[in-house]
Amino acid sequence: MKHDVIIIGGSYAGLSAALPLARARRAVLVVDEGLRRNRFAAASHGFLTQDGVAPDEIAATARTQLMAYGTVQWAQARATRLSGQADDFSVILQDGTQHCARRVILASGVSDALPTLPGLAERWGRQVFHCPYCHGYELQQGPIGVLATSEMSSHQALMLPDWGPTTFFLHEQPMPAADTMAQLQARGVSLMPGQVARLAGDASALQVVMADGRHVDLAGLFIASRIQPGPLATQLGCALEDSPMGPYVRTDAFKSTTVPGVFACGDLARPAGSVALAVGDGAMAGTATHRSLMFGLS
Repeated sequence: MKHDVIIIGGSYAGLSAALPLARARRAVLVVDEGLRRNRFAAASHGFLTQDGVAPDEIAATARTQLMAYGTVQWAQARATRLSGQADDFSVILQDGTQHCARRVILASGVSDALPTLPGLAERWGRQVFHCPYCHGYELQQGPIGVLATSEMSSHQALMLPDWGPTTFFLHEQPMPAADTMAQLQARGVSLMPGQVARLAGDASALQVVMADGRHVDLAGLFIASRIQPGPLATQLGCALEDSPMGPYVRTDAFKSTTVPGVFACGDLARPAGSVALAVGDGAMAGTATHRSLMFGLS
């Protein structure tokens, strides 16, 4: 069977892309590995009508609603190989099965490359975050830290005083430039020079332990993680854009990639994202893909 569309990724963007196609009675296969980027977070915030709802609950509800449409199939698997061209794409899954489609939507998201710091990985999404709009309010204006990891860290440190008194841990990064220092001072950000040794504390308390023995208690710590897209887009030859956060797939306003017949949406196709932005991206990708099936590729 040749599907009209294969969607790689069944999280918020992929589910949203599938819905208009399902409602147009198109044959859709969603391939999902089950590793949502926000799976470590207890609650999702900033998405209308779903503020504070658990991420897996949002995804499960969306999947239940989508699968009520008879033309949609679901494969719980990892896509390992993507090849072909418009009207004749081939997707190979981890178990070796092959599926074909006229169009492909890439919605597989990205992974976060975290700093190598003892105690950080196990606190990711719970006490260590990357998006203040998603997690800042819940810190209840308690003391907030920013761990310097890249040029984006100064930007984070400038944002976060709106959510609580902010300490900027320079760690292994150089001192900010003079103009940035002036901005940080104007925003009331405290600078903490020296290397961070580890993160400590229990589920209710986070502590930054410095290499020289100092301890700083925090309500939460923010980092600018570097995003890493999967290999499928480059297998097809889709062009990437670079950003301070890392590479992402280049798309136009209708979520078309540089490869005809291939669309991309969600975190895979933007330098920074959220559930709300992923859902909007997916809706655009799904409707644009449907138009390309009706009228051909321009």
